[in-house]
Amino acid sequence: MLNILLKKIRFPRLLKLIYRKIRKIPRHSIQDTKTVGGFNIIYLGSNYGGWSFVDDDSLKESTIISAGLGEDASFDVEFAAKYNAKIIIVDPTPRAINHFNQIVNSLGNPSKLKYSKDGCQPIDAYDLSSITKDNFLFVTKALWNKNTFLKFFEPTNPHDVSHSIVNYQNNYSENTKSIEVEAVTLDSLLLDLNLNASDIHLMKFDIEGAEIEVIKRCIDVGIMPRQILVEFDELHIPSSKGFSRVSMVDELLRDNGYKLLKTDGNADFLYYK
Repeated sequence: MLNILLKKIRFPRLLKLIYRKIRKIPRHSIQDTKTVGGFNIIYLGSNYGGWSFVDDDSLKESTIISAGLGEDASFDVEFAAKYNAKIIIVDPTPRAINHFNQIVNSLGNPSKLKYSKDGCQPIDAYDLSSITKDNFLFVTKALWNKNTFLKFFEPTNPHDVSHSIVNYQNNYSENTKSIEVEAVTLDSLLLDLNLNASDIHLMKFDIEGAEIEVIKRCIDVGIMPRQILVEFDELHIPSSKGFSRVSMVDELLRDNGYKLLKTDGNADFLYYK
């Protein structure tokens, strides 16, 4: 229970690491990966919703996949502004849809507030002065390894926004409270959008455990952009099953030419091909 609270409250990363060390919470070996030198790694977004990635010229006017918006679009907004990029945001969560609609209604406005420390950003914290509708495409579906309709399990904390397909928060149960959503594979989505795998320069996955199935599907069908940013959510609640699933995908990525360049020491990882 304490470890679940640690994830939801979102303490600063250093405090999380100290807490885990004191509590002797099991860690996966990739959580202790040292940052690889020789790459121009930068960070965009808030302390809660930001991501580290390699800054290079290929990202200018690029198209990226950003799966999992929640109520913190700081990375998406800053990335779109810096690179004049097209961000394909994928999230069927009702509160995420509402948050995105508020962003669209505020396009063109400069920021007036600082980012909040939690996962619910005020719309006025985003600098939308250079953002247009062309920078975003919002898809109200869930990414999965097949096209279907499935249960989208509600979070254990009713104040949290994130739903989960695999329901790792409740020991992978299929009987907790849920809503039904439409799920699609990334290759099907790209086909619908008339995009090729080579058109995608970066993928970000913050999809509450479904990243395991989605990344495996992507590699199986050849969707392998240069950068993959992923939160392995199951590391927040350590279990032998969760560790095994993460190990499988980590090995799969490495076998297909990806190198783990950086981690926040918790659950966020940067893979580079």
